[in-house]
Amino acid sequence: MSTSVEHTDVAWDLETLVHGEGPDGVLRLLDEAQAQADEFAAAYQGKVADINGAGLAAAIGELIELTDLVGRAGSYASLKFAEDTAKPEHGALLAAVEERGTAIQTKLLFFELEWTALDDAKADELLASPGVEKARHHLRVVRKEKPHLLTEPEERILAEKSSSSRGAWDRLFDELTSVIEVELPGDGGASQAVPLDVALSQLTSPDRATRKAVAEAVTKALQPGLRTRAFIFNTLLQDKAVEDRLRAFPSWIASRNLANEASDESVQALVDAVQEAYDVPQRWYRLKAQILGVDKLADYDRMASVSQADEQEFSWAESTEMVYTSFDAFSTEMGDVARRFVDEGWIDAPVRPGKRGGAFCAYTVPSHHPYVLLNWTSRRRDVLTLAHELGHGIHAYLARERGPFEQTTPLTLAETASVFGETLVFDRLLEQTTEPQARLGLLAEQIEGSIATIFRQTAMNRFEHAVHTARREEGELSVERFGELWHESQVAMLGDAVDISDGYRSWWSYVPHFIGTPGYVYAYAYGQLMALSVYGKYREEGPSFAPKYLELLSTGGSKAPEDLVAIAGLDLADKGFWRSGLALVREQLDQAEQAAKDAGAI
Repeated sequence: MSTSVEHTDVAWDLETLVHGEGPDGVLRLLDEAQAQADEFAAAYQGKVADINGAGLAAAIGELIELTDLVGRAGSYASLKFAEDTAKPEHGALLAAVEERGTAIQTKLLFFELEWTALDDAKADELLASPGVEKARHHLRVVRKEKPHLLTEPEERILAEKSSSSRGAWDRLFDELTSVIEVELPGDGGASQAVPLDVALSQLTSPDRATRKAVAEAVTKALQPGLRTRAFIFNTLLQDKAVEDRLRAFPSWIASRNLANEASDESVQALVDAVQEAYDVPQRWYRLKAQILGVDKLADYDRMASVSQADEQEFSWAESTEMVYTSFDAFSTEMGDVARRFVDEGWIDAPVRPGKRGGAFCAYTVPSHHPYVLLNWTSRRRDVLTLAHELGHGIHAYLARERGPFEQTTPLTLAETASVFGETLVFDRLLEQTTEPQARLGLLAEQIEGSIATIFRQTAMNRFEHAVHTARREEGELSVERFGELWHESQVAMLGDAVDISDGYRSWWSYVPHFIGTPGYVYAYAYGQLMALSVYGKYREEGPSFAPKYLELLSTGGSKAPEDLVAIAGLDLADKGFWRSGLALVREQLDQAEQAAKDAGAI
């Protein structure tokens, strides 16, 4: 791709998912999948108890083909919807795919239930058979669900209703938040409506009056529909409480931990360790108040630029080149994969009305390639977001040989590659920056990235814990109660270092993770601290570390987390593991304080 290309021209090509056939291709893929599902059920239903090793290998091969068909159709529909949620045809296609996908899933439900019902000795014998290498770990993990499975008819009912229950509420929340517009002052004093993501990006402004005005405008924009979003959240909180009770999960987070292959105890240890280190964000925000020349930060000051260097705009060409060179310095293989994302139409970059906010990487299916969605505003944080999402993309690309059942890792490891990639770019930027004020800006952003990912996500986990607990103990929660619990979780993290406005009490209401993936957010802290430890290992070992890291990524989710990170020489059972990651954050804070002094900012 030419270096003259602007980000506005960077749009993905989704047609390769459906062989250039568009929505008709989606329907054709689903027709094929349904036919194969019918054949699969006729061949295996009621017979898994008597299956031999060769039969299991054959069944897995058929399921891989079937999963590819459904995955291509689902990826196309969901990415078209993310591209423009306001187009009715996109919503209709997504709904059709979800409904038909649910029917196919229901048809195949028997297989995992019958597999789980096997006794341990029989299952172990089958797992040792050749031909199941790309599903062996997956099949072991499925059996861990055994204590929480219902009868087959009950599981069928839940699967059938998923698209019209939780899935429907999740989609409605996405539709409501994607069209939120914030009225900001424009040229000549006239107001201008901008997407929520664009407004939030302006909280980095060096002008405090601008930041305050933006925060007030965001709060105002969140008010319409706030009660509706609270109702959606209430409904899904209760839905989860019911399902947890039916499946005999002891707590609201237990099902997520099981899916993450993480013990409740290890997750609690992570949360406790981060909470014990809340002095880190508080120390930073006190330093930042000194740098900004205010007595105490307000909530709208937390993202403020600490130097004029922060206001530099980054073109798409220089941003991609920065990522390439940073990745190349670690591994040319990483750099080459990153170039493919840009050169071959695997990224959608511009901000557009109706486009889903934020950024993500969609793995799609192993037989294809991943995609990255951005909302590019030419800020430095966008460069780092690009590196972050390409880290995900490289992970997905390298792990594609593991097949659809083992390409992805548990959520607890899902952020490792993205944070690692982001840190590579950070270090390169810092190495090239010698001017004290600019260096302070870089270090400040590094610290704030760690705070956002480790401490803020843990505080959001504490908010989730509070609302799930309150919904189960108190009944339906009011908007005011949501705001109160959000406020408490934020005060716990920020202490007396930041003043929190009353308007900020509604800012929980645009976070999609609370709705779509309950319990997800602690995985960011887990992944960030793990990535910092992995990065520390790289600094310690140098270039010889790269092959081990790439092996870790290529292994995908084919091993338990403890075994995966052992590839990189790490031990999750080591009590000092989390403390070592947090120590690196403290080291960054020490560097930021020194940089502030060197720049004469304090």
